Amino acid sequence: MEFKIYSKALYSTWILYRPERLLFDVGESISSVLGNSVYAIKDVVLTHGHVDHIAGLWGLINTRNVAMGDRKKPLRIIFPRGNRAIQAYLDFIIGMNPRLRYEVILNPVDPNEEIFLRTAGNFKRWLVPFRVRHTPGEISYGYHIIEERKKLKAEFRSLDSNAIVELVKKHGREYITENFTKKVLTISGDSYALPPEIIDNSETLLHECTFLDGRDRKNQNHSTLEEIIENVKASNGIKRLILYHISGRYTTRIKRLSKDLIDKLEDRELEIHFVHPEKLFVL
Repeated sequence: MEFKIYSKALYSTWILYRPERLLFDVGESISSVLGNSVYAIKDVVLTHGHVDHIAGLWGLINTRNVAMGDRKKPLRIIFPRGNRAIQAYLDFIIGMNPRLRYEVILNPVDPNEEIFLRTAGNFKRWLVPFRVRHTPGEISYGYHIIEERKKLKAEFRSLDSNAIVELVKKHGREYITENFTKKVLTISGDSYALPPEIIDNSETLLHECTFLDGRDRKNQNHSTLEEIIENVKASNGIKRLILYHISGRYTTRIKRLSKDLIDKLEDRELEIHFVHPEKLFVL
């Protein structure tokens, strides 16, 4: 399993990204669904302070405090610096839990700040926030997960495997490789459709898609499927698109309303998933 997601616009959104033991947003129901698996979460990453994205945080913190599990593990909470709703809610939760038996690390962040996640083998991963447009006065972020990888230097790419092995023996692997960065994942948070320059070359794009039919949108504070598809068409390198935060008005019409627009991407090698607003999504 790579993802476990529950998301219904206006009600609750949370996204568990298992490779990094990371939880994007903490809508209600999170503790009930995950149970003792909440101990596996290292980082909670909040996109903004609306209640459907943070209401489950108190339950998550309390569950980790009283359920059976390893209480030595700290929990880091990453959130947009200056978001008053999130800061006030965190102050309340911490104040109401003066005897927490594990460390809660509050980590406000700024756009383009690099937040280290982990190093393993030949790669390193970090989180990078970016500002998005949602509702007036609300500081809202999307996030990239960036990975540093290694590749053969251009001058060695035409060599056969035996020649490469000999070079490594003689000079070491660093001699023949160079570092490059890759966007492993981009998540929009609640936002207008992210522009191509933000989503370009993201291997996995998680994008809010509140409105499958743009005619249903009354205010310009969420995305429509048509806008997202157009921006994906104008981008390169996206291998997987996961659409979440879908309005409950579409529970029986997702396939029908999305077919014509999704057909526009038939020429792309793109894996597309919809997070049904009434179901737990696991991938």
